[in-house]
Amino acid sequence: MRTNVTNKRALIFTAEGAIATFVDPIHQLRRSVMACLLYEDQFYEDGQSIADRIESESKALLKQKDGAEKLVEIAVEARSKMKLRHVPLLLLVSLIRAETKATRAVVADAIFRTVQRPDEMGELLSLYWKDGKCPLTAQLKKGLAAAFQKFDAYSLAKYNSDSAAIKLRDVLFMVHAKPADESEAVLWKKLANKALESPDTWEVALSAGKDKKETFIRLIMEQKLGALALLRNLRNMKQAGVDEKLIREALLNMKTERVLPFRFITAARYAPTLEPELEQGMFKCLESHEKLTGKTVLVVDVSGSMDAQISGKSELTRMDAACALAMLLREVCEDVRVIAFSDSAKIVPQRRGFALRDAIVRSMPHGSTRTETALQAAAQEGYDRCIVITDEQSHQTISGPVKDTKGYFINVASFQNGVGYGAWNHVDGWSEAVVDYIGAYETLSAEESA
Repeated sequence: MRTNVTNKRALIFTAEGAIATFVDPIHQLRRSVMACLLYEDQFYEDGQSIADRIESESKALLKQKDGAEKLVEIAVEARSKMKLRHVPLLLLVSLIRAETKATRAVVADAIFRTVQRPDEMGELLSLYWKDGKCPLTAQLKKGLAAAFQKFDAYSLAKYNSDSAAIKLRDVLFMVHAKPADESEAVLWKKLANKALESPDTWEVALSAGKDKKETFIRLIMEQKLGALALLRNLRNMKQAGVDEKLIREALLNMKTERVLPFRFITAARYAPTLEPELEQGMFKCLESHEKLTGKTVLVVDVSGSMDAQISGKSELTRMDAACALAMLLREVCEDVRVIAFSDSAKIVPQRRGFALRDAIVRSMPHGSTRTETALQAAAQEGYDRCIVITDEQSHQTISGPVKDTKGYFINVASFQNGVGYGAWNHVDGWSEAVVDYIGAYETLSAEESA
């Protein structure tokens, strides 16, 4: 075997040809996970390939020191902060299957912390058995049994789907969950005997033939219509003749903790007259944010790959996700300029909310991704902080941020390679948590410099 060779690592590239950056296992897994709707195709990669890569990257991370704890942190963050449902469960499957001393020590707690809806317990088992049935490990049973105790009668009934291959009662029987008290014992017995009372939801009411208008009015008045259900049903409510004043009040009063920012963009397409209330609802998550001082340049990718839908059943696109983040960041920046880029780069009008979204999307044709062209335009503007929102599939190799400034790349896709590392602070995801990250990072940096 020839030994007189160099150890120089081969270059890697983005899908558009720019030189990409090698990153360590934890950062590689984060970029695959934090903006991933599991098994959904993306512009340059199909969903199955991305899922396979996530499993491979999870195994690589588990070989690292403290890898099990780091994998748990990613799963919990993906579910709690990035508001993703299925990809965190795939991470749990990798953790469960590893069956090492380190993973067994954290599996049960990881399941308890990650699972936030009853139906996710069946989804977890479905993923665990996707390559064929096998016995449940003791820690898997323990974690699911603990997770059962998080849910009340309403949530169990709401997510107790007859169409599910693995039903909640099946999970209950398999894990041998022990009720904490008599009331829980009664509840679980009802679940086991298929005797749960039907939940008071709009789906149940309408499937029972109830009047659509009366149903929505009653649920709004009784505060039983969740934020996501409210957003998804704006068109239905308007068509049914629900008073728009009542809908406006509901939007202003809704709790948005579990709603991804880009959901408001879809809602506004179906109910443009409600944009002011939708904007206010969207900005609720910023109520406790301090301003990012100094001058900020927001650089938003409007290339063709950003037009790709985030899932086969959704009208939402990666561009919607990017615009939603730009709309939020626009509100917390003290002094801001916004640059859109594709084949060229262009400063967009100083607008807010949905008007800013419109200005970004309509700024130019959606072609290739000339990220460096946009970074040079940002540098000419001058800034204290540059925030780039993109899928990172650049046509050009990029430079770093201007000297003595802060620079961030926010990645809203799950592609294997990207450019926004090195001198740039890299953030993966598309929830308002990325705004939290930037604020927390700068606060910590200021404290360390003091």
